[in-house]
Amino acid sequence: MIEAWSPRLLSVLRMVAALLYLLHGTQKLFGVPPSASGATVQLASRLGAAGVIEIVGGTLILLGLFTRPVAFVCAGEMAFAYFLAHAPRAPLPLQNQGEVPVLFCFIFLYLAAAGGGPWSLEALRSRRVRA
Repeated sequence: MIEAWSPRLLSVLRMVAALLYLLHGTQKLFGVPPSASGATVQLASRLGAAGVIEIVGGTLILLGLFTRPVAFVCAGEMAFAYFLAHAPRAPLPLQNQGEVPVLFCFIFLYLAAAGGGPWSLEALRSRRVRA
């Protein structure tokens, strides 16, 4: 019985993770939701590039469109974020505030392998092609 929910929960995980990831990008580039400082980043910067990946990637993953390749790119962006911004501070994610990028990285690696699940535009498209 519970196994029947596994594919659906994959889709829910994809959508929740993508929405949270997308919000990191909108906060960086547009200040929405506002950060503690209220500052945004320059588009032509490393953080600006990260914001673009987070907005475009988050949107595509949220919709379940090109999930596998986009999730792979997003996992790489999160690995870069961890090793460039967090790892130099301290050896463990709990000490260097790197838990969020580590979790995003591994969730996106899972999505790169598993796909978007049944509640995705990819699944809808494949059902239409088979019909």
